[in-house]
Amino acid sequence: MKRLQLLAFSLFAIAFGLVTSGCGGNDSSVTIKLTDAPGDFKAAVVTISEVYLQGEGGKLVLSSEATTTNLVTLANDTKDIVKDAVVPAGTYSELRFVISGAYIEVEQEDGSTLIYATDENYEGLPEGAQVAGTLQTPSFSSSGLKVKFDGDVEVSGEQKVILVDFDVSQSFGKERGQNDKWVMKPVIKGADITFSGSVNVTLAKDAAVVLPELEGQVLTLADFKATLKPTEASADGAAAPAAEEIALTDANGDGIFEASFKFLVPGSYEIGFTGPEGISFTINPAVPSPIVIVSGQDQTQAFVLTSASISVR
Repeated sequence: MKRLQLLAFSLFAIAFGLVTSGCGGNDSSVTIKLTDAPGDFKAAVVTISEVYLQGEGGKLVLSSEATTTNLVTLANDTKDIVKDAVVPAGTYSELRFVISGAYIEVEQEDGSTLIYATDENYEGLPEGAQVAGTLQTPSFSSSGLKVKFDGDVEVSGEQKVILVDFDVSQSFGKERGQNDKWVMKPVIKGADITFSGSVNVTLAKDAAVVLPELEGQVLTLADFKATLKPTEASADGAAAPAAEEIALTDANGDGIFEASFKFLVPGSYEIGFTGPEGISFTINPAVPSPIVIVSGQDQTQAFVLTSASISVR
């Protein structure tokens, strides 16, 4: 299986070891990574010269820098195809890869191999390669290889991840009656697209609550932190990682403090809070509070501090 991962996070770090960074505003930072599982070909090399999204606003080019990669060698690895492209919020229906050249190396019954290429002068060919026949890539060099989404995709927030199944073992076939001609017809399953999710945690103080002093300093909600802990084991069977902890801030001065957990693998989590050492407190709703992170969704969970006092020592 080939996985074209259009992402913007550090999201599938757990499942696939991918790492990217974020951006602010109403745009989304997108990285596309390519990985693969073992196939029956000795080599399946493609040059992707352009990557773009097709949406309500037309064509949005994510990258026009040519990238050549051997799909077969990506079984336990990934390769950046697009790095941190900025995508405006909106609705998108397709992801397209313009393929300017390709070749496959196919094993024969006697153990030898034959190479089929889009052009005998294709720059991605190994030095001294003998081309036995043609590899056709219908319209991929013009309109591009189309990855149709299973329904329109809404892009919002800072970053998203799209995971697309691309079955290489079924993506190349011989032209009927043509022993010297192969055709590239990728099998792509748009229904397998997965996005990251995120959750914005807010904490307000009940009007009746007076925060105590600690070591001569009056506490504020900025002295508390929000935590988020996965409650499911990771894909490799390892125990769920430790809770992530983020300081609460009040950027707009409205008295409601926030912490944003971004680029999360969809699944089950628990939201919690930590306070200064020596402080006991209660929160409504009670914590830890379960939450399910859903593919492609930015969620907000609101909490209220209902009491805070110096712990009895």
